[in-house]
Amino acid sequence: MDSRHHHDINASEATLAESRSYRLDGLVKEHRASEIDKSLIEAFEAVDRPALRAYRLERLRMQLRMHDYAGMLLADPINIRYATDTNSLGIWVMHAPSRYVFVATDGPTILFDFATSRHNSEGIESINEIRPTIPWNYFLAGPRVHEKAAEWARCIADVVRQHGGGNNRLAVDKCDPWGAELLRAEGISLHDAQPLTEMARLIKGPQEIEQHRISMGVCDLGVARMREALQPGITENQLWSVLQDTNTAHGGEWSEARLLSSGPRTNPWFRDASNRVINAGDIVGFDTDMVGPGGYLSDISRSFICPGENPSSEQRTLFGHARDQISHNCSLLQPGVTFREFADKCWAVPEKYVHNRYMMMVHGCGLVDEYPSVAYAVDFDEWGYDGTFEENMVVSVESFIGEKGGSEGVKLEEQVLVTAGGPVRLSSCPLLGDLLI
Repeated sequence: MDSRHHHDINASEATLAESRSYRLDGLVKEHRASEIDKSLIEAFEAVDRPALRAYRLERLRMQLRMHDYAGMLLADPINIRYATDTNSLGIWVMHAPSRYVFVATDGPTILFDFATSRHNSEGIESINEIRPTIPWNYFLAGPRVHEKAAEWARCIADVVRQHGGGNNRLAVDKCDPWGAELLRAEGISLHDAQPLTEMARLIKGPQEIEQHRISMGVCDLGVARMREALQPGITENQLWSVLQDTNTAHGGEWSEARLLSSGPRTNPWFRDASNRVINAGDIVGFDTDMVGPGGYLSDISRSFICPGENPSSEQRTLFGHARDQISHNCSLLQPGVTFREFADKCWAVPEKYVHNRYMMMVHGCGLVDEYPSVAYAVDFDEWGYDGTFEENMVVSVESFIGEKGGSEGVKLEEQVLVTAGGPVRLSSCPLLGDLLI
């Protein structure tokens, strides 16, 4: 790569950089993954949670008023988290739905929770009432599913009638078909809540942006420790555990996937970490997908060269293209730019890498991956949709560069805040680490 092109890439990356309160200054190799950075814990504890909750609840109610609904019934744990700032039983309720919340357009927020765990949600000012849940999945109701579903439907219909002001239009995010039939039999008109919750979650408030920065501070720390731990002989699973240990030690929660691969497993992308032993000179790529403290997503990808051998010419080429794609596409993120315009102006993927391109160019970030998902121009007719980038959206910009049938590939991803002045990187991790190209 010539020096002029190297300078252009550095300049492009520099335009995205901005000072952050939670950088990794002072990180030393003696740090173990389980040690904590007290400044991150203190920053998390200083977040104004009542203000965060009030902002999110008003965003939901704004959507309800816009669509003339009596309220919304949320069973998706991510939507419950957004509405109530509670996360009782975590991952379990994602596959055994049994907690739910009713948010009235003009009225109370009522959380339905287990009697034995309701204390996890008590004392939150934005929750007006906690009632016993009526679970009707088969694990908890067994052959009494229909009986319990009917009881649940009567309860929800009564709440709508009590707090809907005569409006029977209810937005619902997740509901099995027989539950929906029973609600309709009670005279409730059902509508999809997911577009409302996605639009509510789209624009981040000040406290949410602070939460993103804190979560990313934990993520950056974990990635730096992964880089230090990467030596020939470590397994993919061992390396992945460093990020998870760091996240957990700082109050983080989970990762949406386990995407870490090395050497020939890096191409094609989307392989979970395994017991493969990493060798000197291997490319090691990973996607953090990390839900950190407060439930906010830190979603970046980095690729490293395992120490012990210098990078090959082909590896340098892969890294260079991935960095070009990230730098160019990040620079396009301005308020008012449409998704279609972005797709038309995006970095042109060389033909030999098109087959293995990442599934989308950009996606939203909040509590998890969120709206939007921006398609490549070549994919727009098949599944793309238009929209507009707005100020205070948080998005991740994706790249995977690997030839079909190639021996390795490079995965990079950057998370940015869209501001009136352009994109601001949330991560302080160097995009290419110590790789010189």
